[in-house]
Amino acid sequence: MKVIDLESWNRKEHFEFFSGMKSPFFGFTTEVDCTKAYDNAKKNGYSFFAYYLHKSMVAVNSVDELRLRIVDGQVLLFDEVHGGSTIGRADGTFGFSFFYYSPDFETFNAGLQEEIKGVQNSTGLRISNDVLPINHIRHTTIPWNSFSALLHPTNFDPKECIPKITFGKFNIRDGRKFLPVSIEAHHGLADGLHLAKYIEEFQRQLEL
Repeated sequence: MKVIDLESWNRKEHFEFFSGMKSPFFGFTTEVDCTKAYDNAKKNGYSFFAYYLHKSMVAVNSVDELRLRIVDGQVLLFDEVHGGSTIGRADGTFGFSFFYYSPDFETFNAGLQEEIKGVQNSTGLRISNDVLPINHIRHTTIPWNSFSALLHPTNFDPKECIPKITFGKFNIRDGRKFLPVSIEAHHGLADGLHLAKYIEEFQRQLEL
């Protein structure tokens, strides 16, 4: 973990400007081609959700700006960030999950599957946001529909700094599968360039 020297940081003015806003988050919605990733997951007997979630975590950890967090007025660059995701239950509710990041899919997936079981065998939200470590990133999936726009709830807290990534149901065009992706981040910590870097690396990972 590294403490960012705000006085010498080339984002100092950006950080101060956007941190003064009640809702400093920004983002966009796009899509990635997940055809090969879907085929690989099915060929190997993996959950497609687990497979693309891991690819997302690899991409997140490749972008410094998505590993920045605001803690007690300081900006910290973490060595890595871990995962959080909503997990649905048979009764129509969902719970929060937390799982550690590993660049190795099998290791990552083992922890994820344990969390999925834990959520599905529990009630309520299960994990409160203030218990989760700051160096995680929020994911959620809307498996029932594709989408081209998205709205997240917000408490209008300028200190809120954890990026949010949402996936939808893939749609098929010309025999290819396209996964909708929405990403939001604190504009004092990241710009469109950095979100685009995540999407670019996510796409590259999906094609491996």
